[in-house]
Amino acid sequence: MDDKSLTEIRAYHHRTKHSSRRYALGPSFLDWDSQADPFRRFDGARRVALPLGLDRPTPGFDRLDQGAPAALDAGSLGLFLELALGLSAWKEAGGGRWALRNNPSSGNLHPTEGWVVLPKLAGIGDGPALYHYAPLFNGLEERCRLERLPAELPPGAFLLALSSVPWREAWKYGERAFRYCQHDAGHALAAAAYAGACLGWHVRALTVPGDETLTRLLGLGRPDAHHPREAEHPDLIAVVSPEPVGEVALEAVAGEWFGAANRLSEDHEPWPAVDRALVVSQRPDTPVPPPPVAVASPDLPTSPEMAGAIIRRRRSAQRMDGVTGMGRPAFFRLLARTLPDAGRVPWGAFPWPPRLALALFVHRVEGLAPGLYILIRDPESLERLRQAGESDFVWEPVADSGLPLYLLQAGDLREISAHLSCQQGIAGQGAFSLGMVADFDRTLAEDGAWAYRRLFWEAGMIGQVLYLEATAAGLAGTGIGCYHDDEVHDLLGFATGDTAWQSLYHFTVGGAVEDTRIATAPAYGHLG
Repeated sequence: MDDKSLTEIRAYHHRTKHSSRRYALGPSFLDWDSQADPFRRFDGARRVALPLGLDRPTPGFDRLDQGAPAALDAGSLGLFLELALGLSAWKEAGGGRWALRNNPSSGNLHPTEGWVVLPKLAGIGDGPALYHYAPLFNGLEERCRLERLPAELPPGAFLLALSSVPWREAWKYGERAFRYCQHDAGHALAAAAYAGACLGWHVRALTVPGDETLTRLLGLGRPDAHHPREAEHPDLIAVVSPEPVGEVALEAVAGEWFGAANRLSEDHEPWPAVDRALVVSQRPDTPVPPPPVAVASPDLPTSPEMAGAIIRRRRSAQRMDGVTGMGRPAFFRLLARTLPDAGRVPWGAFPWPPRLALALFVHRVEGLAPGLYILIRDPESLERLRQAGESDFVWEPVADSGLPLYLLQAGDLREISAHLSCQQGIAGQGAFSLGMVADFDRTLAEDGAWAYRRLFWEAGMIGQVLYLEATAAGLAGTGIGCYHDDEVHDLLGFATGDTAWQSLYHFTVGGAVEDTRIATAPAYGHLG
């Protein structure tokens, strides 16, 4: 293990903390002329438009773990990629127009790019190839014709890879952008898992391949892959298959490359801290970890509405009404779905051990006293969290929930939760909000500096569960990337300067207030 890399990634984490007295370094103003194009394209690459399956039935959201797998063809692939990474709507206001997507993103900036490695497939290609997914037209750009597939896959299976363009986030968020790229990758992985389940497919991230392997496979080190100031970084690669698949070995494969990436911005502001974080958190090829723990949870009813409709309707709320509450069964169901269980969507896609607990600020949940609660997602962490936290916490189990859920302290925390989320009222006006608290020191000590990225992937996965479960319950959610890191730790009673546990991502769920000034247009209406 590289102690220097560990020291540097810890230093990055510390310098990018927000507090009510000092915010992490960001741009002094937003230069709208230099905002990055949200759509990557490869000019000169062959383009393949995929069928849009907007009217194609999908299983009910309450039946996602069931259903026979669909055959891999252009139609099923088009539906999968659209539900995972495609557009959900266009918004218009004040002469501006912008797209929303089915995978959420910090500030709707979308640093995440999607790639697929496909076998020969009718209507797409007459041999194995690497394709870039272009959400603007729900299609593929053939980036490399491969001599053969880089892995042995079962029939009907293919590879899905994710990468990030940090400049898209740094333009607005400065040094903290590296964090946001990572939890956006987690959002996208979970979105792919839900999309796969709509077709009866299983999605599983591969644990062994490191950054160098993915960089070669995706061609990210090539001069035609991106502008020098718009570097693209590999995140992860997953197998998408009609049957559950374990670890798959990737081999180097030669091929013929096509196209050149578009330039995303005319001007750029350097952010050396982000560049250095990318270097010190580089992921090596790693051993296969032991199977993650599964936490038992009750099987509570949810919406029978088609999953595809819920995925496409998901939005990030901008305001909450401060009135709408949440029913007790729906709240317990939502929390249950965040628990790690490889047999349930989306957790089969995440083959690493759970390392995050949820500190919950409950405001308006039927039959549940307002206060501070905690959901334990890793049973091994329970006693260590109790020892690390405030000694006056009661740690009272919520007995009828069927969950590892504990009341820590009763009381009205609406103002406190808003303050901790950078004075954003939305955190106190929902039914509840939460902070995702990571088993930080333990994870870095066990797996090295690259695991810093993995902690944020897990946070993004949880965020996607919260988004979709809130939508299914008739509510709305929104991720909150701005929070006062160490003040969250102070509230929980963690010793000053102790980094055993760190807050990584906040979230809120409640009744959204619609902004009537913003018009909505269909996601793919521009295709005619």
